[in-house]
Amino acid sequence: MSENVMVGREREIDLINERCKSGKSELVALYGRRRVGKTFLIRSMFENRFDFSFTGMYHTPKRVQLAMFMSELSQKSKKDYGTVSTWQEAFKHLAEYLSKLRKDRIIVFLDELPWIDTHKSNFLSAFSYFWNTWGSTCNRLKLFVCGSATTWMMNKMIGDKGGLYGRVTCSIYLAPFTLAETEAYLKQVKHMEWSRYQVLEAYMILGGIPYYLDMLDRRLPFANNIDNLFFGRNALLRREYEFLYRSLFDDATLYRRIVEALASKQRGLSRAELKDMLKIKSGGSLTKALGDLVACDFVQQYAAIGKSSKDCLFQLTDLFTLFHLRFVAGRPGRDERFWLNSQGQPAIRTWSGYAFEQVCLHHIAQIKAALGIGGMLCNTCAWSSRPFTDSDGTQWNGGQIDMLLDRSDDVITLCEMKHWREPFVVDAKYARLIEERTATFRRVTHTRKAIQHVLVSTYGLKSNNYSHIFQHQITLDSLFA
Repeated sequence: MSENVMVGREREIDLINERCKSGKSELVALYGRRRVGKTFLIRSMFENRFDFSFTGMYHTPKRVQLAMFMSELSQKSKKDYGTVSTWQEAFKHLAEYLSKLRKDRIIVFLDELPWIDTHKSNFLSAFSYFWNTWGSTCNRLKLFVCGSATTWMMNKMIGDKGGLYGRVTCSIYLAPFTLAETEAYLKQVKHMEWSRYQVLEAYMILGGIPYYLDMLDRRLPFANNIDNLFFGRNALLRREYEFLYRSLFDDATLYRRIVEALASKQRGLSRAELKDMLKIKSGGSLTKALGDLVACDFVQQYAAIGKSSKDCLFQLTDLFTLFHLRFVAGRPGRDERFWLNSQGQPAIRTWSGYAFEQVCLHHIAQIKAALGIGGMLCNTCAWSSRPFTDSDGTQWNGGQIDMLLDRSDDVITLCEMKHWREPFVVDAKYARLIEERTATFRRVTHTRKAIQHVLVSTYGLKSNNYSHIFQHQITLDSLFA
């Protein structure tokens, strides 16, 4: 980030401070999507004053990582340890050094832990032994570990069934910024006085990822910024997509095939549909990959109302990935001012509508608050139906609802999400579409709950003879709450 200014993260900061003040040893695992600011949070809170710290290196062999680890330890301890060949030896020396410190609190930070755990390195077993035999017995020790490979952190650190089972004293998930946090970051850190519509545009492309937002140049208009980042000759984010997936997943090819398939279907795909589309024989690898993508915030899983759990839908919700696949991937010779020159084109409008829907799905808490049901239990679902004919010959056109809230107060809220540059106008054709789709929804789901229609849009609803079709309207300002 540009400056050492902390935006948001209040809950995470409180959790870390609580653990630092406790009277016992703490093993705190911080995890989340790559580039989301995990390292920045820890380093900022402790002002880089660690009793020991080490950062793993991507695709670097064990001997090199060990040598760098011991070099860091030698600098801290002012002692030459000679050549070390195993992680067991390295952690033994670390424990000896830390035990001699005369301090009330010992802070250790190990970053990018999954990259240290290389093939046949035995790093994890050595780390487990270090924590179980010494770390957990030293009440002064506060050990923070981070990793962008969320599935590694979840499976081998937080959810480990071996030597680290139940040993993590606090796990902290760091989510991307919300719209409100993005606005605050741009103002406080980047000193960019953008309108909320411009902040939304940036969010639909970069998501709430601080690392990407930090690349924006306050001297340039928004479109020029996007051209420089994605389409210019030395575009900083042109190759980010490939590195992002390669650095997170061992079998990056499968994961990229999945998100590319999901990007082609706005309504999402079921596991069975994905299996057929990708021509995967065994469902085990697909199930694991989908679980990993959900855990890493690239994909969201939605219940399909009226259907069994096996028919749940998976949607690509990572906005950066969606933008890359729509406009950057496979087009090396593109106009360097593509984004500036393409405004108003049909492809941009189509993408904008879908990206805005994903932004809404990232801000369900804000939508619920705007509806006055923030504390109410409700499930976020999707629904779709193909055209069909009843036994009595009645023909139904089918339909699709991308987001509905199935509430505990006997109400189902059907959400229409519209990215519009002005107040949305409901005409007779659109009102009839809403009525027909609602009737189909009742027929297919057999629900007896009350149906409520809500419009979520940038600038609200223009009042006319048909606007009463919506009982509530939620504007962009509410999403910034």
